[in-house]
Amino acid sequence: MSTKTPFVPDADTRSLLRDAANDVRRVSGARVGDLVEAALLRTLTDTVAFDESGRVFIITGDIPAMWLRDSTTQLTPCLRFLDRSTQLADLVEAVVRRQFGFIAHDPYANAFNDGPTGAHYDPDDVCDDPNVWEQKYEIDSLCYPVTLAHTLWQRTGRTAFLDAEVHDVLRRIVTQLRLEQDHDRSPYRFERVTTIPTETLAREGRGSEVARTGMTWGGFRPSDDACTFGYNIPANLFAAQALRAIAEIAREVLDDPALADDAENLSSEIHNGVREHGIVPGSEGAPIYAYEVDGRGGVLVMDDANTPSLLSLPLIAPDMIDREVWEATRDVILSDVNPYWYSGSVLQGIGSPHSLPQRVWPIALAVEGLVGTADERVRLLELIATTDGGTGHIHESVDVDDPTLYSRSWFSWADSMFCELALQVAEDARTS
Repeated sequence: MSTKTPFVPDADTRSLLRDAANDVRRVSGARVGDLVEAALLRTLTDTVAFDESGRVFIITGDIPAMWLRDSTTQLTPCLRFLDRSTQLADLVEAVVRRQFGFIAHDPYANAFNDGPTGAHYDPDDVCDDPNVWEQKYEIDSLCYPVTLAHTLWQRTGRTAFLDAEVHDVLRRIVTQLRLEQDHDRSPYRFERVTTIPTETLAREGRGSEVARTGMTWGGFRPSDDACTFGYNIPANLFAAQALRAIAEIAREVLDDPALADDAENLSSEIHNGVREHGIVPGSEGAPIYAYEVDGRGGVLVMDDANTPSLLSLPLIAPDMIDREVWEATRDVILSDVNPYWYSGSVLQGIGSPHSLPQRVWPIALAVEGLVGTADERVRLLELIATTDGGTGHIHESVDVDDPTLYSRSWFSWADSMFCELALQVAEDARTS
């Protein structure tokens, strides 16, 4: 067993985080500022560790595995400080290197162990790779590392980490997303012995049937639940945006015009597929984005708290959305037309089939604020702060009538989204 060294913020990093929390205190009060400072530090000191070789590993909080999605979103608030903290920039670079190493090892896996430990979510899964915690293929698992790498490059000017290994993985991501435009050619299968239908894929692990549409297929949602229909629309729009980032890196850093052209062409094919098959009539007749489709007539109108979600599209795919269609979509998914929109005496917002009914996810409340107005951000920040149940943590899901009833005692992604919203409220106040 290798020795792990926890991440220790240096004086400059601590000062940056303290100053940011003080900005929050001035605008939103001492309690919110205290929650933010504690969460920012906890993410760095309690989820991040290095081995003897300098490789980083980030746990989700209460699960000892590294998700490609979570390890990106957990660092989201820190991205604001990359140009002012060499230590944080070094951390993000280390995370990008580890994420791309994981994708090189298995581009279909969503969560990994810190080496070949043999730990698995379910030891009886088809995938018995000792390096893989779980092999649920989720499109966003390929997209989040790309956007993190692109952000690091854009905000710091660093390019050394965009080396031959990363170059190869970027090619592999494009190749896989293109392969899954025709899922019948895919080698991927996922089966689990379970009575929970969202924990396995139908048709001997291939998933429900889909037609070719130009979109790229995914087996699971960012909630880790199986897709009802194989084309998840927010994930496809996120992929189209990430492919634009690959093209920019390929052209401006890697001097690979062929990869850039391939990524741009695939982005356009996916985007066109969404426009043709993923926009459907809403309850009031206005066009909206579906959550999932299969290209054969199957349409699912809903939204899930986990991102990429329909609600989060302006954040994760800003160049890919039709704003009028998205605004109509937002109105639908923030209403009881969405089967996972819940309302109670304390909370109302989007939940997930991944958690109990009548549970709202603070992540979704934070996203609702981040894509809303400044006044909505203030309201939702104050609301989320009431959901900790006295624990000082932001949880996965919270009962709409009783904040002491929640899931996951420590969910670092939720902590970070709360921090991102609080920092944005403070920034709104500075610039108003």
